[in-house]
Amino acid sequence: MNPIIDAVNKNLDLTKNKPLKDLIYEAFKKTIILGDIPAGSRINEKEFSDTLNISRTPIRYAMTQLVAEKLVEHVPKIGIVVKGISIKDAYEIYDIRKSLDTLATIKAMALMSEEDFREMRCLLEHGEQLNREDDVDGVLKNFSDFNAFIYEKSQMLRLKSIVLDLQAYLVYFRDIAIRSSRRRDAALAEHWLIYRGMRTNDTEQITLLTHEHLDHSLQFILAEMERRKID
Repeated sequence: MNPIIDAVNKNLDLTKNKPLKDLIYEAFKKTIILGDIPAGSRINEKEFSDTLNISRTPIRYAMTQLVAEKLVEHVPKIGIVVKGISIKDAYEIYDIRKSLDTLATIKAMALMSEEDFREMRCLLEHGEQLNREDDVDGVLKNFSDFNAFIYEKSQMLRLKSIVLDLQAYLVYFRDIAIRSSRRRDAALAEHWLIYRGMRTNDTEQITLLTHEHLDHSLQFILAEMERRKID
């Protein structure tokens, strides 16, 4: 099988209760963001259709969505070519996330009850248990749950809707980082620092902790992108 098709196929989860066109789109998007399809690669719709034994219609839908998101581009006389995520994109996404996460964490910190903090602590303890068991997928979900918890407790519905636009990028960047046990251990420790900082209700400290946590994550992502030769 073509290695590009194989990479997309590995991320194609047909067990999800979603239309096929959405599953195809999500598989392509994840594969491109993770850097498993090199920038400059051509997407041959017919070859994908024939190899995976699916109609070209959902593939065309996926390409239309990805063109709109600037992850691929239509090049005349060549077809669909992958642009991928650049280092500049990574900086932009993390700059946005710094602002959003800091605001959400400060708001949540001011509104959370003792019961909320107990629930947050349980999330962290569960994450440590999953990490000890080397359950990488479980840790990945736990990290997503931790961030979602903070956004929920911030009670800022519009802020939640804004971050949803970045969700796929954030999840797939997190996927890159959490596959490394070194970054996984460090990120868990940083989550504990954020929790303890929130308990002090110190806005300046929580701003510093949130920024440091995301800076460490960004530096790991940049190193991984460099290793994969993503320009």
